[in-house]
Amino acid sequence: MTGFARAAGASGAYSWAWEVKSVNSRGLDIRCRLHGGLDQLEATARAAATTRFHRGNLAMTLSLSRVGAEATVRINDDVLESIMAVATELAGRINAPPPTVEGLLSLRGVLETVEREESEDDREALETGVLATLDEVLDLLVKDREAEGQRMSEIVSGQVDAIATLTESAGALAALQPAALKARLQQQVADILDSVTGLSEERLLQEAALLATKADVREELDRLVAHVAGARELLADDGAIGRRLDFLAQEFNREANTLCSKSQDVGLTKIGVELKTVIDQFREQAQNIE
Repeated sequence: MTGFARAAGASGAYSWAWEVKSVNSRGLDIRCRLHGGLDQLEATARAAATTRFHRGNLAMTLSLSRVGAEATVRINDDVLESIMAVATELAGRINAPPPTVEGLLSLRGVLETVEREESEDDREALETGVLATLDEVLDLLVKDREAEGQRMSEIVSGQVDAIATLTESAGALAALQPAALKARLQQQVADILDSVTGLSEERLLQEAALLATKADVREELDRLVAHVAGARELLADDGAIGRRLDFLAQEFNREANTLCSKSQDVGLTKIGVELKTVIDQFREQAQNIE
């Protein structure tokens, strides 16, 4: 299922933002990009996503920046002493005025900027805040995917209704088949008797029974009805149903194929082909459902 969510937070001198994108996938694939030296949180981030999602290709990105950090300026005594020693030595060789304060401070290395050192408490507060925002962004993604799931549920429910309607139409045609099948068998038996001699009545009955069994599609229709009921139950379930819908799509397709192969009627074959078309659409949607 597709979705997008973003959440931001701040703590002390740090600010951060999580972005999570989700696209369709048969399984669950998680990719993490954590900036700012927080790679150690990847395992926790993956675990948090796994508890919420079962399918989808998730891209989780954390951006981190340090803002408003207090920095101090200090004199590098070692560098200054070295410069002063050189200046003193030169003063004995040449007639030159002593160096000024401004001149010394302008020399590279005399002044240096020092960032405030980060304490254990600061780091712990940062990680706690980042993980709290992670929970927030994942919950937002859940809501976004649920909204899409609701829209998809309406589409899939319509497809299940179409399968049910076509199954009923096939049942109505199949109910008329016994008489047509009987007439066809009688004609076939008559043709066999005219062309073959020495065929026992028992063998003839066996062949007739075999032909009748091969043409009987009531079992396939009963299973299609059962699968329709199962699909409707799943769509009413609030849990993860995608994989089970995948399985039902396979079962729907199997029964439709058998229906077409057994059909002895043009109308029934046409319905079987329409069934396969709707079932294929159902299968494609089922692969995108959590």
